[in-house]
Amino acid sequence: MKKYLIYIGLVLLGVIIGKFLLSTSFSEENNHEHANTKDAKTEFWTCSMHPQIRQTEPGDCPICGMDLIPAEAGEGGLSPNQFKMTKNAIALANVQTLVVGGGENQNSDVSLSGKIVENEELNTIQASYFSGRIESLKVSFTGEQVSKGQLLATIYAPDLVKAQQELLTASSLKESQPSLYKAVRSKLKLWKLSENQINQIEKSKKVKENFPVYATVSGTVLEKMVEVGDYVKQGQGLFKMANLNSVWANFDVYENQISLFKIGQTIHVKSKAYNGETVKAKVSFIDPVVDPITRVIKLRVNLLNKNQKFKPGMFVTGKVESISKDKKESIVIPASSVLWTGKRSIVYVKVKKEDPIFEMREVILGNKTGDNYVILKGVSEGDEVVTNGTFTIDASAQLQGKKSMMNHSKIIQEVISVPEEFKKQLQTSYNSYIVVKDALVESNKLKANDGARDFNSNLNKVNMSLLNDDKAHKKWMELIKILKSSGKKIETVQTIEEQRTQFKILSDHLILAVEVFGIRETTYKQYCPMANSDKGAYWLSKEKQVLNPYFGDKMLKCGEVKQVINH
Repeated sequence: MKKYLIYIGLVLLGVIIGKFLLSTSFSEENNHEHANTKDAKTEFWTCSMHPQIRQTEPGDCPICGMDLIPAEAGEGGLSPNQFKMTKNAIALANVQTLVVGGGENQNSDVSLSGKIVENEELNTIQASYFSGRIESLKVSFTGEQVSKGQLLATIYAPDLVKAQQELLTASSLKESQPSLYKAVRSKLKLWKLSENQINQIEKSKKVKENFPVYATVSGTVLEKMVEVGDYVKQGQGLFKMANLNSVWANFDVYENQISLFKIGQTIHVKSKAYNGETVKAKVSFIDPVVDPITRVIKLRVNLLNKNQKFKPGMFVTGKVESISKDKKESIVIPASSVLWTGKRSIVYVKVKKEDPIFEMREVILGNKTGDNYVILKGVSEGDEVVTNGTFTIDASAQLQGKKSMMNHSKIIQEVISVPEEFKKQLQTSYNSYIVVKDALVESNKLKANDGARDFNSNLNKVNMSLLNDDKAHKKWMELIKILKSSGKKIETVQTIEEQRTQFKILSDHLILAVEVFGIRETTYKQYCPMANSDKGAYWLSKEKQVLNPYFGDKMLKCGEVKQVINH
């Protein structure tokens, strides 16, 4: 009995020891698996406005101070042209998209802006047919309606007084010297005196000192060219008259639209003055010369205007329907979708409907139709194109080190010769930019605000009409939009970190402007490899000494001179 008790005790002891060992092993395995799972699911935190920020724990964004949010998984596997934004960033930037192809956006109508002017073919100058002094004017203001034969003015004409005396003398000798009599009457007719007027002078035997001037046409007085007491010469204009029963509508057509129009084409003309009432008219003339300042040509239509609804100077719009002849030109996107860099045009496409992943696409543009561009290559039917917030999308791509408008390829800038006056005006904006740069060196946000405000103000004073060269004009139009946008953001953002982010974009484009057009002094293009989250950033300086605007006194001397720009 005692022997059996010993066996039972040993069995129970073995069970207890085995259970303990198994429990320990299972616990260690569980802990090991839990640790692996935790490592595998290490969470990253990012900023909704600055997605390049990635931290392993929550906190504040080092750039703008906003609370960090969990970064979304699945960002791997993107191509160099693609990048992902957070939903919060998209909402804050008011990013809007449009699926292209086969929708209402494919409307090929072209809208034009124009102005009513008088029909020059019906304009006349009421001239004086003899020299003399204006004694009285019977038409006292412009806009007055005048009928043919109406008295316009009286003129004291010494030569006409002398000719009337000759008529009276010749009339007494007309029997003996008929040829002299006939010559004197013909002389008066050359001064536009009628047979009735000549007979009246001869019958009354009195010389008129102040001779009347009658309207030769009916119309509206556009300009009064003389005043009482003025001396006029024979043939000098007294009044400019217009027949407003027919007027012209002159529309502006840009160079890339010229091929869309032809003589005889129907245009629907509309004025806001009459609740959108539309009048159909035909194209009667297309100017063969492009205006060197505005870079447009004039397209003209004739409008019947018997009720004189259309007034010279009135703004009108014109619409031409279904102008596209090429069925392949079926993809149309809003002009707001397109960004330009040199000769390239790019757009951003949302590549996945459910995810905020964007891709940069280089496109070939066709004609501009109203506020839309026809796309010849680069976008297909069904693509979802960014239509609003394009600049913000591109800036985000730059900050993430992805291909963007400014860095998707190496751009070699061609120097374009421009007038010295344009360089002088660009120099003024450059001086304001230096104020912004110095303020960021000092980490002085308010001073940077003021400098950015002056920068935009001076930028608005740059006279684009000085750029007679088409290439120069196009390049400046590409740059000024982004210069104004980034300058405005420096003026309005909340933190100096945000100012420095926008300063990089401002610097990139001002550097292009200075390289292409030149300014009136030497400037230094400087570079810091650690700025822009270690992706590097450039800026301009008046001095060779490096003072870093991206870090201020934290890394004041970080950087080097990359180029001396001296046109």
